Amino acid sequence: MERREIRAGIALAAIFFLRMLGLFMLLPVLALYADRLIAATPLLIGLALGIYGLTQAAMQIPMGRWSDRRGRKPVIATGLLVFAGGGMLAASSSHIAVVIIGRALQGAGAISGSILALAADVTRPQHRTKVMALIGISIGISFSAAFVLGPVIDGLIGLSGLFWVSAALGLAAQPLLWFAVPDPIAPAAPAAAPAHAERARSPGLLSLYIGVFCLHGILAASFVSIPVLLQTGAGIPVAEHYATYLPVLGCSLLIVVPMIMLSHRDGLADTLYRCAVALVVIGELGLWLVPANLLVIGVALTAFFAGFNFLEASLPSMVSRAAPAASRGSALGTYATAQFIGMFAGGVLGGAIANVAGYRLVFAGMAVVGTFWLLQSMLGRLPLPAAVETGADAPLR
Repeated sequence: MERREIRAGIALAAIFFLRMLGLFMLLPVLALYADRLIAATPLLIGLALGIYGLTQAAMQIPMGRWSDRRGRKPVIATGLLVFAGGGMLAASSSHIAVVIIGRALQGAGAISGSILALAADVTRPQHRTKVMALIGISIGISFSAAFVLGPVIDGLIGLSGLFWVSAALGLAAQPLLWFAVPDPIAPAAPAAAPAHAERARSPGLLSLYIGVFCLHGILAASFVSIPVLLQTGAGIPVAEHYATYLPVLGCSLLIVVPMIMLSHRDGLADTLYRCAVALVVIGELGLWLVPANLLVIGVALTAFFAGFNFLEASLPSMVSRAAPAASRGSALGTYATAQFIGMFAGGVLGGAIANVAGYRLVFAGMAVVGTFWLLQSMLGRLPLPAAVETGADAPLR
């Protein structure tokens, strides 16, 4: 890869990291405010957790088309400003309705597709998958960092402070966008759909879309209950939740890193994908069935985080490699939409289950969703990567 491509990949991954960190930091603490936010219920807390996924899904295609017409950077910058504005709005009130609106506004700054398109604009085809994988890994790292930082920041400055921090992270990404990411040589132009664009919706890729939908649905639903379980089941004050997440995430990385390295070997990607799904299911079953104590919760969360982080880092690259080059943008756009709809559906479903049947039954519901996903991945066919583009590393035009 040329220096320009390396710089672009690192900068775009950093923008993704900052934005997702601001979103994920709310997950480990928001459920604990069910009795402190005005008019809050478990269902509305779940809606607050997942609503940004709905607005993300709704705005992904319009923002992408706008970036085709107006340029990637202006649209991404606007999305970051909208994201920051949503954080500021949510920080301004202790009423659950305002928090929900603020989270929805954060999601409306839907720039995932535009960032991936910009990554494609500034890299050559033979290196594009590496940049997609780097972005996927940055999302996994942001997830891990958020679960350490979120409870600490909440303990210091509360929920409104967390929203202010998330807004600041959105603004901090602006200099990276304008000064670290190189401009595309030629502005992107709208293109007619390729004749074989339907392959972006092929049964093989559909398995990956189902996967990311289930993954983020399980994540959002689980974190309606996990903070409550740590506080009431294990008796850990919220300001000390990081002391549980930190070793759990460290142990999970010891599992994830070898899995990622092995996944590049022929014949192992599908198997490791299914193993990661099984780890998510095992984590949910452990949180549901076993009495709540710190050791059991730690083991269950380690399994969950190992499966989640592997899948979060691997799925964008799997979609990018499996889709034909001419329909890769369509495939990644569909992937992002499934991801965010899953987050919304999971948050609402988790809140509804907690509201009706209690927090522990949320894990049972997610174990069922994960089992369905695992069976689907075993009975269906995961896509093999499309032929990797070959050729000499010609300079960027």
